[in-house]
This record gives sequence, structure tokens and C-alpha cells, in this order.
Amino acid sequence: MTTNLETLATALYVRIDDSLAETRRSGRPPRLTDAELLTLAVMQAVLGFVSETRWLRFARAHLAAEFPYLPGQSGYNKRLRGANTLISRFIRTLARDTDLWHDDVWIVDSTPVECARSRPTVKRSDLAGWAGYGYCPSHSRFFWGLRLHLLCTPGGLPIAWALANPKTDEREVLTDMLTGDQDLLTTHPGQTIVGDKGYVSKHLDAFMTDLGLTLIRPNYRNLKPRPGERLLKPIRQLIESVNDTLKGQLDLERHGARTPAGVLARVGQRILALTTAIWHNRATSTPLTRSLIAYDH
Repeated sequence: MTTNLETLATALYVRIDDSLAETRRSGRPPRLTDAELLTLAVMQAVLGFVSETRWLRFARAHLAAEFPYLPGQSGYNKRLRGANTLISRFIRTLARDTDLWHDDVWIVDSTPVECARSRPTVKRSDLAGWAGYGYCPSHSRFFWGLRLHLLCTPGGLPIAWALANPKTDEREVLTDMLTGDQDLLTTHPGQTIVGDKGYVSKHLDAFMTDLGLTLIRPNYRNLKPRPGERLLKPIRQLIESVNDTLKGQLDLERHGARTPAGVLARVGQRILALTTAIWHNRATSTPLTRSLIAYDH
């Protein structure tokens, strides 16, 4: 494990532990604290351990001094699935700690999160009814699973996220993400959101105007181009690179989860890892904000 990763893990543990100290309840504490659990989860994602069994074996061999107690695979998985609220909370907490949180431009997009391939697996999956079949135009393929809808800054900092059935309209998900998080709108009045053609809608434009937001997106080819449309492409490529980081370096599509709580935890784990890296990079004035190279070896 590199010195950079040790520094990141220590800083993350201290930040989470300090935050939880204010709300810590009396009684016998768990042998693996919540701060240790989230730190382990981030380290697992950054180091690329898809298998929890292999990760815990590695941690026992190399991290025994930092984590005196490590549960078995079943216990770790159960704790992680039960920590969805904590994961979401600290994605937001770390995001607020960075200067990127105050960026007045957000980018929105969705990307496939495959959950199964074989027909028998699809039929018996606990995700049936939430997950479904969808099509990914950028890769020209069908998939069975969910779509991750991500709202982030141009620097790649995750602001809000949601998982939805692939057939759910992107515009509907964006509306729910904004209306379901009043604190987000209160702290970011007059925000500009950049999207692709999937967000073309007069109703969505009116909804954004009512909230005091501005939606910038291209028009369909058979319609007159919108002002400044040619300038959108490089901005749109930024969120594609964020999705590539989640999939290429943090193994988003190799999550291995089989239940709704498991998918939320594994996806949240990777978004928390990305947010943590950005948070630490900004705090240490690292030139490349979203770089994970210093931590993944």
C-alpha cells in the first residue's frame, strides 16, 4: 500500500470519526466502527478489489495494524449493505468540504450499470421489478440492469445520484433528483445544468425555470440549433470521462451485487471513493483533481 493511500485513508477516517462523534449513541460500540467500515470500503474500491473475500484476506495480511478487527465476508457485506444512509451522507459531507461544491455549473447524464447477463439469472434475481432491459447507444448494446443518473461539477465532483430502471425517462429522474433534495436547491440558487438530447422537453424547461435553474442542452437535428450549442460538446465530454473513471478504475459494472440494498451500497461505495479522492486531491493541491493514480497501487 502506498504512502499516498495511507494518507488519504487516515484523513478520511479522521473526518468521518469527527463527524460521527457528535451523534454517537451510548452503549457498546461495534468492534468495527462506522468510520473504519467506510474507510475500508473506500480503500477496497480504490485498490480494485471486486471480491470482498480477497479484499479482507489482503486487509488481514497488510492492514492489521490499522484495523485490529476485521469481520468475515458475510459480516462485512451485511455492515456495508446497512450503511447506505451513511455512504450517502458522507458523499455529501466530503463534497461540501471542497471548493468545487460552489461551482455554478452542473453536468447531468446516465450510464448503464449491468446486473446480470444470463436469462436464468435475470428470472431469479431479487432485482427483478427494479432492474430491466435497456439499450446503451454509446456501446451499441443491450443490457439488463439499472442506469446510474449522475449530477456532477465539470471537475467531476458528484453532487447527486440515483439508480433507476433503464426504461425510466431521464427527464423524470432529473426532476425527482432535484425536487427530492430541497437542501441542494436552497444552497445553489440560479444553477446552470448541462445535459444531452435526452433532456429535450418543453415541460422540463418550464420546470427548471420555475425552480430558478437554467438547462442547457442541444436540440434534435431536425430543429433549429440552440444558441451556443456548438460549445456543449467539450463540456459533455467531461461527464463521459467521469463515467469512465467509475467504470474503468473503480469497476462500477463489476459490483457483483444481487439485492437492491447491495447494489445501492456497491455503487455508493464507488461514488464515495471518487468523492474522497477529489476531496483529498483538492485539499493537498494535487494538479489533477480526479486522478486516482497515486492511490491505486
